This record gives sequence, structure tokens and C-alpha cells, in this order.
Amino acid sequence: MSTAWRMFCAFELTVDLQTRISAHATRVREAVPDAAASWSRPENIHLTMKFFGNVEPERVAAISGATERVCEQSSPVQVAVGKTGVFPRPSRPQVLWIGVEDPSGALAKLQQRLEDEFAREGFPKEDRAFRPHLTIARIRNPHDAARLAQTHLETNFSVVDVTLNELILFRSELSSKGSKYTTVSRHNLSQ
Repeated sequence: MSTAWRMFCAFELTVDLQTRISAHATRVREAVPDAAASWSRPENIHLTMKFFGNVEPERVAAISGATERVCEQSSPVQVAVGKTGVFPRPSRPQVLWIGVEDPSGALAKLQQRLEDEFAREGFPKEDRAFRPHLTIARIRNPHDAARLAQTHLETNFSVVDVTLNELILFRSELSSKGSKYTTVSRHNLSQ
């Protein structure tokens, strides 16, 4: 039995935004009821800035310290949540998501500073480009998946302006009932 913790840092969403995402997901699910997908619980949807994977518990303090150093030198970030999307493509969807627009580039700069600080603590940088999004579902079976993706893309999700001001370090525990996220530390963007 591994003692490692699955760790990530992310911004939580407001209850209002969680409710809007839940309503969107319900409309899409009801339109294509036979599609097999694992739908994210609204309270579990976060804007992930860094996924660490399995981390030894004694290294968690280093992640928390690095997060604090970046956040205390950062200002709250304004983003726009909206637009629907699919990874990798609509004809072969695996993930349905709601997009996060970063018009000022401040979110991307924050993510890069976090990557740099985590790398100094010995955590490897992500090799994929940062594409901020909110995952609402993962496709489990190709049956009706393309139709589900198309419905998601065609279902309007009005843009919402959001201020991100607190980054949270989470522990993720997987179970047959879904993921359970526990807050390890909270970090205000306080500049």
C-alpha cells in the first residue's frame, strides 16, 4: 500500500458558477442519455494549475511553501469562464470542458511562475502547454460519444467573469464513489 498522496493545486469555483455548470451538464446529459460518461460533481470542478501526481507526504510542505511564495507576490486574476470544448477532438471525444479565457495573460504568467517555483523544489515541469479549462465529463465508451460532444458544443454556456484570489493545495483520494478532495493549504493572491 502506497503512502504517497495524489496532489494538485487549483482555484475553487463559486457556488453560483458550480450551479451554472451543473445545469449545463444536466441539459447535455438529458439530450444524449445513452452516452456513457463520468460526470464531475459540481463541487469537485476546479481550475487546476498544477497536477503533481503521487507525492511523498514529507514533500507536501515544499509544495505548500512554493505555492505561498508565488501567491504572496501575485495579484488576483480576472478570467472569463465560458465556451464549450472537447479534448482531443469532437469526432473522438475523451473530455468535455468549459473554457477559461485569460485576456490579460495574468493566469498564464501565474501558472509559469508556479511551474518555475515547483521545479526549484524538484517537481518536474509539465511538458504540455497550459490550457486552462474546467473538466465536466470524461467519456467512458465511444457509443454516442460524438453526439454527446456535439450536443455539449452546441449548448450555450454564457460567459461569466470570475476573480481568482485563492489558490488551494488539494489531496485527491480516489474511490469507487468518485474523487474526494481534501484541502491541505490555502494561499491568497495578496499583492
